[in-house]
Amino acid sequence: MAWLEVETKVKLRKDEVPELRKKILKIARLVKKEERGDDYFALRRFIRKKYPKKAFRIRKKPDKYEVNFKKWLKKYWDKDIVVKQEFEFTLKNKEDVDKLLALFKDLGFREWMKKRKTSESYVHKKDKRIVIEINKVEHLGYFMEIEYLCQPSEMQKAKNKIRQTLKELGIKQEQIDNTGYTKMLWEKGISDKRYWIK
Repeated sequence: MAWLEVETKVKLRKDEVPELRKKILKIARLVKKEERGDDYFALRRFIRKKYPKKAFRIRKKPDKYEVNFKKWLKKYWDKDIVVKQEFEFTLKNKEDVDKLLALFKDLGFREWMKKRKTSESYVHKKDKRIVIEINKVEHLGYFMEIEYLCQPSEMQKAKNKIRQTLKELGIKQEQIDNTGYTKMLWEKGISDKRYWIK
């Protein structure tokens, strides 16, 4: 089954976060707070010369490792909302991760960058598929994301729900910046060392 990740992102100043959090709590409930550390891998030939078009990430969870990659579906993008097809699977232990990385290394992938963020995740009270996050991303600052996971046939519905949520929170079009976190880090020349992979 092909799931689409329909989302928008807003750059925040630190002083805007407390007031926005209050607005979010009027329409959504907090479900979790967590730190996320991601290691990204890309084809070696792109790493130093230009921003890679193909990359994947591995995220360590308490009991597993998540492997994730996204296909950008730019033909469905609007000024304020982006659409990606998300692929994700889990590995049970570090030994499985090492085997996967050995395969990808043979295919030309190398460690590219690390991203670390602290996330607060909220679920909308009227629609549990609307997830609102306040993220503090190391080296980049604060952001709010609104995401709706859907089937292709529900894409317009997802966009409408996101726009409705933006309106509820008083967010204006000019506040939206859908540049990816890895692109922002890459443009700043930040890659950092490995987060968890030894």
